[in-house]
Amino acid sequence: MCRFLAYQGQPVLMESVVSKPCHSLVHQSIHANEAKTATNGDGFGLGWYGERPEPGLYRDLRPAWSDDNLLSICAQVRSPLFFAHVRAATGTATARANCHPFTHGTSLFMHNGQIGGYAHVRRQIESLIPDSLYSNRQGTTDSEVIFLAALARGAQNDAVKAFTNVLGTVRRITRDQGISEALRFAAAYTNGDTLYAFRWACDDKAPTLYWRHDTNGLHVVSEPLDESREDWNALPQGSVLAADRHSLPKVMPFNPPCG
Repeated sequence: MCRFLAYQGQPVLMESVVSKPCHSLVHQSIHANEAKTATNGDGFGLGWYGERPEPGLYRDLRPAWSDDNLLSICAQVRSPLFFAHVRAATGTATARANCHPFTHGTSLFMHNGQIGGYAHVRRQIESLIPDSLYSNRQGTTDSEVIFLAALARGAQNDAVKAFTNVLGTVRRITRDQGISEALRFAAAYTNGDTLYAFRWACDDKAPTLYWRHDTNGLHVVSEPLDESREDWNALPQGSVLAADRHSLPKVMPFNPPCG
C-alpha cells in the first residue's frame, strides 16, 4: 500500500509538510509504520497549485528518499494546496505514468488501495471511462481508471456523488465476476477549490487516514507526520472529509453500495 498527504490552507513551503517533519512523507517512503510494507519505493509524485488554475506535477520512478530534485522543489515552492504520494505498486508496472497524483484540467487525485482482482475485470472497468476522456489515460493503474470515471460523472461539481457512483459500479462488476478480493479506497481529490478525503472499503479494512486543522490549514495524511498523535484525528471508516479554503473541515458519511 502507498502513503500520501494533502495540504490546503495558507501558502507554505512544501518542505514543511513533505520532507521536514520527523515522520515526513519522505521518511515514510522507507519507514512507514501503518502500511503492509515499511518501504514505498516504487516512485513518487507531487502536485501543487500556484499561479495557474491547473496544478503543476512532478513524478518520478526513483524512491522519494533518494531524489534531490524533489527536496529542492519542496524547499523552493510555496503553495496553498498540494498533494504528495509515495508508491508501493500492487500488480501494475513501476512506471512514471503510474505514479500518483493524477491530474486533468484543474482536478488532482491520488489513491491508496485496490480494486481486488483488477486484472480479471480490467476491460469491463475501463469501459467506465468515456471516449472523451480515454485519451487522457496514460498509465495502467486501477486508480487512474477510478479518477477518470469519476470525472466523467461530474466529480468537479459533486465529488461525493461521482465517487459513490463509480465505486458502487466497480463493486457490482467484481461481485458479478465472483471476485472475493476487497475494494479499498483511501483517496484525496480536489477540483482546485474544495479538498475531499475518502476512507472506505467493502470489507471494512480501508487504509488509514488522519487529519489535523491547525493555524496554517488542513493536513490529511496516511500516517501522522510527528509524534504528537493526540493532535491528529483518525478519519473513520466509511466517511469523507470536505473543506474549501474558507471553511472548517466537515466529516460526512460515505458509503457506496457494497452489494
